[in-house]
Amino acid sequence: MYKDMTIVRRLEMASDALYKAKKIRGFCHLSTGQEAVAVGIEHAITRADSVITAYRCHGFAYMRGASVKGVIGELLGKRSGVSYGKGGSMHMFAKNFYGGNGIVGAQVPVGTGLAFAHKYNNEKSATFNLYGDGASNQGQIFESYNMAKLWDLPCVFACENNKYGMGTSASRSSALTDYYKRGQYIPGLKVNGMDVVAVYQASKLAKEWTTSGNGPLVMEFETYRYGGHSMSDPGTTYRSREEIQQMRSQNDPITGLKNRLLDLGIATEKELKAVDKEARAYVESQVAEAEASAPPEAKPQILFEDVYVPGTEIPVLRGRIPEENWSFAKN
Repeated sequence: MYKDMTIVRRLEMASDALYKAKKIRGFCHLSTGQEAVAVGIEHAITRADSVITAYRCHGFAYMRGASVKGVIGELLGKRSGVSYGKGGSMHMFAKNFYGGNGIVGAQVPVGTGLAFAHKYNNEKSATFNLYGDGASNQGQIFESYNMAKLWDLPCVFACENNKYGMGTSASRSSALTDYYKRGQYIPGLKVNGMDVVAVYQASKLAKEWTTSGNGPLVMEFETYRYGGHSMSDPGTTYRSREEIQQMRSQNDPITGLKNRLLDLGIATEKELKAVDKEARAYVESQVAEAEASAPPEAKPQILFEDVYVPGTEIPVLRGRIPEENWSFAKN
């Protein structure tokens, strides 16, 4: 878990540098500071479980099986990206990872449907249905709570409370900031989202609870993002630099786990430095490969590729204009 969090941190740092170099364009939401949530959940579940989240998804995509090259390639708009350069920062997918979704809160009903599928197919699997504190007041989330409880679906509604929905603090947007108490007919659990071991243990409990016929669970991971809402947000107009520095120095998930490993004698300083060095070299090599890879070929045909999962294509794509009628292609 220490190595995974270090790789995710390095991945986000590389994304930050590439964006500032204007090699990444458009929206870009980093999870620096929140690595413990994605890493802790993944170590507690299996690949048969489903995960869906909002737009701060790079770490989740990597933990679900995407390579760093695939994530960076996607940010760069390259064909080597996990969505072939067509999705960008907010739309990344992997096996049983359903995004990366850009519309605030809209992934929660979809995640509830994934949990329904697990139950319908008699699978001993759960769905971790993630959203942020900024999305927590969306009506569709409460509709999803209701349906999940009516049908006792194996759904973990996981709120990543990073304290600020865009530039608005939780206390200014939510009458109830104890997000684990939402959905009063569903049990709730509050977890220290800056402690990867706490996230791991809570996620193990959540999967066991929801897959044992008990129905859904609401979890609140109390975490913190060091950067702004996105790369266009400096993140210091609505909170102080001192607040950010205090969180970095006292609550950092990677430093916290490092100190625990050292205190318990599980690892030595030398061993952890070797892990750091290995993670840095891996990310740097993957970034270099992603930068060197080719962008999608600029031809009209690629608009109609990657619409269906390979092997499930139908003979005629609905709404497609036959190539012989493409006036722009003739010109």
